[in-house]
Amino acid sequence: MNGKKKMASLLMALMVSASLAGCTGDNENDEPIDTLVIAYEVRDDYENIDENPQSFADYLSEQLNYDVSLFSVDSEGAMLEALRFGNADIGFMDGGAAWVGWKEYGLASMAADLKSDGRTHYNAHAWVLADSDIAAAHLDDDPSTDPFALLEGKTSCHTGWLKSAGMLLPMGYLIGNGYATVVGDGTDVSSLRDTIYGFFNENASIPDSGTPYYGYSGAVKCLSEGVGDVAFAKDSTVDSYCDNENSAENEEWCLDMDQYVALPEFGKSPSHPVMYNPETMSKSKVDAVRGVLIGMADDADASSILSGVLNTPGFVSVTTEGHMGSYSSSIQNIPGIVAYYNDKYSIRTP
Repeated sequence: MNGKKKMASLLMALMVSASLAGCTGDNENDEPIDTLVIAYEVRDDYENIDENPQSFADYLSEQLNYDVSLFSVDSEGAMLEALRFGNADIGFMDGGAAWVGWKEYGLASMAADLKSDGRTHYNAHAWVLADSDIAAAHLDDDPSTDPFALLEGKTSCHTGWLKSAGMLLPMGYLIGNGYATVVGDGTDVSSLRDTIYGFFNENASIPDSGTPYYGYSGAVKCLSEGVGDVAFAKDSTVDSYCDNENSAENEEWCLDMDQYVALPEFGKSPSHPVMYNPETMSKSKVDAVRGVLIGMADDADASSILSGVLNTPGFVSVTTEGHMGSYSSSIQNIPGIVAYYNDKYSIRTP
């Protein structure tokens, strides 16, 4: 009899213990299981609440069950340093800053935002006129005629000084593939101007902001008006200014669309990647954050955050090499580009 009582008491004790363990587990699951710090350029106040990045932090906190906070930075250089020194876990930055973070400090990409057309990049092209010898060399199906070699000595139309598709990508491609030779100090980015004049000619258009041939439209206008022989722009540039469904929206300087010929792309300019430091952020946390970012496009509760805070229709998973490899292969050939970016982003050396 005593044995039965002891057994009953033991079973009761086990049941109570299991019940308490279950309650304790539930309480623990209510607590954040990890932390996440986002480096972000935060303003002091937001007139439109939909633009406040705190809503993004709150969303991630709810989805991940993490304690998510914002680490305020005032520049992309400060954002790089926040990731580099472990003060933040993730940061959203442009291609130039991300490239420096990758090549100089070992940062990596976990995802990238989508452009309005659903891509994570745009293609950079040289545009020429259909009646040019350059276009003929491109369209003749003869591998011995190289359209890029024929660019030498021509007048080029750039979008502006050190612009990605309008200067850095094409010049990096031309230098890296042996068409153009760096003129001047190879450690000083200012030598790129003389390199352009040396390969093309001294009439090359390198416009300042506010002048007639500045920007994408200015570069194509420069080509269309016969000022230059080649315009550097992105794949969608000519269509956006000269091939609108409503022809009244086309620029007055536009030629017929069959007059514009794009040479093969010489690089891809990446969309904004989400960067992190592999030395301070675990793979499991990277996978968890990436999963939530990708899922935002299918979550109605996230739509206002995507449009108001992050200015994108969504995110996709990317690798660092896959997202920025083409960009890097061209950019790295620009003389003094690392020093230029370090100065631009006010990055401290260790």
